[in-house]
Amino acid sequence: MKQNIALVMGGFSGEHDISIASGNQVYTQLDHQRYNVTRVVVERGGEWYALDADGHRLSVDRGDFSVNGQHFDLAFILIHGNPGENGVLQGYFDMLGIRYTTCGFYTSALTFHKGYCNAYVRQSGLVNVAQSVVLTPDNRPNSQFTIHNSQFTILNTPFTLPVFVKPAAGGSSVATTKVKRLEDLQPAIDEALSEADEVMVEQFIKGREFDCGVMRVAGQVKAFPVTEIIPTGGHEFFDFEAKYQGFSNEVTPAECPDALSDLIQQTSRRLYTYLNCRGIVRFDYIYDTDAEQLFFLEVNTIPGQSAESIVPKQARAMGITPAQLYQMAIDEAINSEC
Repeated sequence: MKQNIALVMGGFSGEHDISIASGNQVYTQLDHQRYNVTRVVVERGGEWYALDADGHRLSVDRGDFSVNGQHFDLAFILIHGNPGENGVLQGYFDMLGIRYTTCGFYTSALTFHKGYCNAYVRQSGLVNVAQSVVLTPDNRPNSQFTIHNSQFTILNTPFTLPVFVKPAAGGSSVATTKVKRLEDLQPAIDEALSEADEVMVEQFIKGREFDCGVMRVAGQVKAFPVTEIIPTGGHEFFDFEAKYQGFSNEVTPAECPDALSDLIQQTSRRLYTYLNCRGIVRFDYIYDTDAEQLFFLEVNTIPGQSAESIVPKQARAMGITPAQLYQMAIDEAINSEC
């Protein structure tokens, strides 16, 4: 008997369209002879609907997450950002007793907030974490910065330009700014606050950016080959345009010493376990080439799965097709004790 799989995509954030692309990619790769696969779209305005094989819209009963009386054995969550990556959908499916392919509610909520996650990772001692501070509309500095010896202080936390300003909860580098001049700091904070209720100011670390996908396969935590992200076209970091408009070179496997690649993979496996992750996860790092130190940037608990996304490329580099990758994710979720 076929199992019923819901691919949940869309969402409320600026990553809505990226999520749709991820969902459609997974839809084409799954074995439709083995599963009844239904795409469920969550629109920015809050509307939910399903799509049949011909693309016709069907209503979703959110009381029990069913479509035309059909219930689901598994939710394959592909929403980047709110409400898929922050624990909201996970809590909903937990209440309904429906298994899903991602981290659980608590891990999703923690890792989605960059400030809280950074603090938690910092105390692990597993990897370096850059200096940062979280601001809200009530505690933002309002251009009152303390400056001394080329440094400035926000809420008693010292920084040296440049810094990154970004929404504390979000992804795809939406509303993220690299601030080089002090007069640009407040506008960057205001822009980030227009996207989220909390903003993180983070010390810039100069170095090479690396990503590493991780997932649990048959009970074993496996790290994928490491990717180096090299922004191009005048982009100084892996911003939204660099990610989704081709302004970056993504080299997989990364052209770096084996010792560094091994360190990134080992750190990623340990963080996966430390953060109690489930499903396909991607860890992002900066390697300070001068200090020869690895710095944690963030964890993406629902990384992109479009044809050109990083994790599918990493999987292909180790001989795993996208179809096999998504089958592995379903098997792990179905067989999990969680």
